[in-house]
Amino acid sequence: MLFRKKSRDMDEWAPMPPLVVASASLILLAAVVAMTVRDINRQRHHMSYILSEKGAAIIRAVEAGARTGLMGMRWGGNQVQTLLEEAAGHPDILYIGIVDKDGKILAHSNSSKIGQTVPNRFSRDALKTTTSGLWRIVGVEKKVKAFEVYRAFCPLAGQGKIRGRGMTMHVDPNTGQARMDWCFSSKGDSSDQIIFVGLNMAPFENERSVDMRNTLLMAGLICLMGLGGFLALYWAQSYQVARRMLQDTSAFAKEVVTSLPVGLIAMDAAGRVAFFNHSAEIITGLSRMKTLGRDAKKIFSEHMEGLVYLLEPGISVTEQEIECEIKGKGVFPLSVSSSDILGEQGHYVSRIVILRDLREVRDLQEQVRRQEKLSAIGELAAGVAHEIRNPLSSIKGLATYFSQKFDKGSDDEEIAQGMAREVDRLNRVVSQLLDFARPSDLNLRPMDINELIPHSLKLVKQDALTRNINIISQPGGKPAFAMADADRLTQCLLNLYLNAMAAMNKGGVLTVRTAVEDSGDVRVEVEDTGKGIPSQDLNRIFDPYYTTKASGTGLGLAIVHKILEGHHARIKVESRPGQGTLVSMFIPGAKNAQDPKAQSGRE
Repeated sequence: MLFRKKSRDMDEWAPMPPLVVASASLILLAAVVAMTVRDINRQRHHMSYILSEKGAAIIRAVEAGARTGLMGMRWGGNQVQTLLEEAAGHPDILYIGIVDKDGKILAHSNSSKIGQTVPNRFSRDALKTTTSGLWRIVGVEKKVKAFEVYRAFCPLAGQGKIRGRGMTMHVDPNTGQARMDWCFSSKGDSSDQIIFVGLNMAPFENERSVDMRNTLLMAGLICLMGLGGFLALYWAQSYQVARRMLQDTSAFAKEVVTSLPVGLIAMDAAGRVAFFNHSAEIITGLSRMKTLGRDAKKIFSEHMEGLVYLLEPGISVTEQEIECEIKGKGVFPLSVSSSDILGEQGHYVSRIVILRDLREVRDLQEQVRRQEKLSAIGELAAGVAHEIRNPLSSIKGLATYFSQKFDKGSDDEEIAQGMAREVDRLNRVVSQLLDFARPSDLNLRPMDINELIPHSLKLVKQDALTRNINIISQPGGKPAFAMADADRLTQCLLNLYLNAMAAMNKGGVLTVRTAVEDSGDVRVEVEDTGKGIPSQDLNRIFDPYYTTKASGTGLGLAIVHKILEGHHARIKVESRPGQGTLVSMFIPGAKNAQDPKAQSGRE
């Protein structure tokens, strides 16, 4: 029997509670006990019926013998006594006797009892019973009981027309012999004598005991089988529930382990790969289906050079940072951990290796270091710019004054003008320092980046034509709304354009793309076909005053980084020496933003 148990999400089948099992067992036990008692009573009733019929048959036989003798008119007391003694010779018959209505024994299979009175008087209804007999159970000897059948003794019963004619039996006090005489009574259907037969109950009692034992044994077996069935059903359901819970737990654990952000690789006792989660596939570039069941050492030696030592049993490694060369993916910074899995008896079961990609961590660490460096340089730049700008104004004034004192075209005039030009250059550097040190007070508002790109490209269009550079704009297929400061973002784009064109001194292609990411961020890509950036310089390009150009100040990309930082945007640089550079900016999108023109129109 199953019961429904409602849960919040769905209905589940619940096993029978122990109380239900106990109740069902008690009901089964009560039913078996009732059936057993009924069977025992039915056996007792059946035994009584058989013995009473047997006693009645013996009584009829005695009456038939007496009737035969009386018909011949040759009977006396000795013949009746002999008949009773002969009839009682059967082993199942303990005794046969005839008494008068006062209970005095007139004839008995044991002649010594003649003349005595029976201990327990017979019911007077026996004198009126001439066909079926009455019965009772009496004690004969210690532990011996007799099934006693009795009724009126009518040897002439059934003689049809002879009515009122009976027979009496007398006992001679001198000789002790019984004598049968004819007698007449007022009623022809009654008698003054009672015949009784004592039957041995031992065989029936033995059989009934055997039947009772068998019945009780069968009842016990039924109870045990029923209880066993209930327990088996309960245990089977408990097993199913435990199995389902184990399966759910295993599925949950497997899903959790599979979705871990770290690579998890497990080997069995033979060193074969037994588990390979999705993160491990991403880190190693290997397919899980191609690694499961294969030798782990062979896979590590072929695809992950430098990690084979992690597979040696007994070696425990925790969060060890290494530079690992992965086939087809280059050198990766990884955090590796490895340990053995032991059974309850301490025997080796398997080994587990955990890989964590540190590239993102390293990038975040680099960004923090760069931000700290820029912050320190910015504070220094603000102080230096303030202290230098005023003397520069004085120097430029003096240079202009002296240039007017010298003759036109003289060397002194050229030197004075060169001094003024250098002062202007220093002033531009100081202005850039102030821009770099100035707090990023941005006026962020929703705007379509696709409308900003064409405006920014117009500012460098003429310079690109003189350098033989072709400009390609590839806006996305839908509006790219983002929260941005148009002026500062335009400044950021101009710096990137100028750097890209400076890298293409022999001409090339400048491509600008926009797209909307699935996350809602706007991606802006600036790509050139210039000489590229060496890999050893990629980590330093955003440092202030770092430049590879002879006339550069090294503040252009530092200002770009600071502007994007104010927009809470990210920047990513990929470069292939001799092929070009791709700069990708990821600007937070403006959710539910509308066209700024439409907004201004409503205002």
